[in-house]
Amino acid sequence: MDVSVSARNVELTPGLRSAVEEKIGRLPRFLDGMERAEVHFYEEKNPRIADKDVCEVTMEGHGHHVRVKASAGDPYAAVDVAVAKLEQKLHKLKTKLVPRKTRAGRVSGTDVELDGRIVKAKQFVMEPMTPDDAVLQMDLLGHDFYFFSNSDTGRTGVVYRRRSGDIGLIDEAG
Repeated sequence: MDVSVSARNVELTPGLRSAVEEKIGRLPRFLDGMERAEVHFYEEKNPRIADKDVCEVTMEGHGHHVRVKASAGDPYAAVDVAVAKLEQKLHKLKTKLVPRKTRAGRVSGTDVELDGRIVKAKQFVMEPMTPDDAVLQMDLLGHDFYFFSNSDTGRTGVVYRRRSGDIGLIDEAG
């Protein structure tokens, strides 16, 4: 697995880097095919927050993106919390995966600013998937919505988490 580690306002020591590479490098045992992991450390500046060291990890593979964010009193503890969360998410993904021909597309983002309203625009390849697969992707990314190409209808759609905790589906008319 390719593991890249970066930091902002946190000292990235060789010991921390090797600990991250070792712990994250063991995660593919939970789900084969995870190809890449990006680990980013930063320090929370809000004085009211006790756990200031934050570790964000994004893993990619099998056409899925799995993202977690963990904070703790020091970077090593933050990595441990993030790894525990990743183990849970990867286990959940493995139990839900069924053999399928489609794979989610790669995402590429571009920062844009037009009249102060749009601050980021993304373009990505949408491979057809079922609404259930889109809900799984939304949960794995930790987002409140997921835009996808519906393989059942052939149209674009959005699944989203409602305030009640239920899932909503918006499908293109056709």
